[in-house]
Amino acid sequence: MGVKGFVEGGIASIVAGCSTHPLDLIKVRMQLQGEKVHAPNPQPIHNLRPAFAFNNLHVPHSSAPPLPPPPRAVGPISVGIRIVQSEGLAALYSGVSATVLRQTLYSTTRMGLYDMLKTKWAQENSNMPLAHKILAGLIAGGIGAAVGNPADVAMVRMQADGRLPSAQRRNYKGVVDAISQMSKQEGVASLWRGSALTVNRAMIVTASQLASYDQFKEMLLEKNVMNDGLGTHVTASFAAGFVAAVASNPVDVIKTRVMNMKVEAGSVPPYNGALDCALKTIKAEGPMALYKGFIPTISRQGPFTVVLFVTLEQVRKVFKEF
Repeated sequence: MGVKGFVEGGIASIVAGCSTHPLDLIKVRMQLQGEKVHAPNPQPIHNLRPAFAFNNLHVPHSSAPPLPPPPRAVGPISVGIRIVQSEGLAALYSGVSATVLRQTLYSTTRMGLYDMLKTKWAQENSNMPLAHKILAGLIAGGIGAAVGNPADVAMVRMQADGRLPSAQRRNYKGVVDAISQMSKQEGVASLWRGSALTVNRAMIVTASQLASYDQFKEMLLEKNVMNDGLGTHVTASFAAGFVAAVASNPVDVIKTRVMNMKVEAGSVPPYNGALDCALKTIKAEGPMALYKGFIPTISRQGPFTVVLFVTLEQVRKVFKEF
């Protein structure tokens, strides 16, 4: 029974992850909008000496031209069109190999563990209390995220690569190459960069997504609003996707930025951790920056959750006899 839950959850997660990958890529690009490029400070103007000077000649100081306003954030459709125009249609699936690996490691683990805990904690002939569902989701999500973090870092970097100038791109050939290069250039520990954030996000997502799906589904069935079928699965899963998106978006923005930052030898990293990243983001871009990419997040989280649970219910029917 336990192993079957892992297999069922893994199949459903890979199908859902691949089918919504372009929306996830757009979400990552939007979350990086407005992030300052951390470059070495240029030499202050007052330290620069002119190559020649005119003696006894007074040149009035002219006021410097005003800085151009920061680029306006654009919506998910515009971001998607821009990606296709500048990088080609295939760019929407940049990092899909990392998505498959991430779903295989992370989602298979969390879905299987949640199923095991739900089976173990469910009261005889009754549904598991909501508090137990949330606790099961927190535990399963945390463990799954720790297992899948290397693939998560690789996926974020591969999705973000196309927004960089050609000379600065990492140009990973695939998820294995990404993990290999990160290990060689930045150390094995870099594979778990942002892992605290990944674990926190996964705990929030899994608890809100899986627990709320079960809760919404049970409510619809118990109150005879709908019968147990496709309509119930779609309704409950879309509601669960919305709850998960609202709960997880701020952590997801910080996770994306920490994972994507470039750390070069001998230089100070742009962020010293999750809290530092959050504070710098809020200071530079305002508190609502933590909800950057929310439209593609809900646009992705909704369909992802629907595909996940609808596929899961169908896979369960197929595996019922085993």
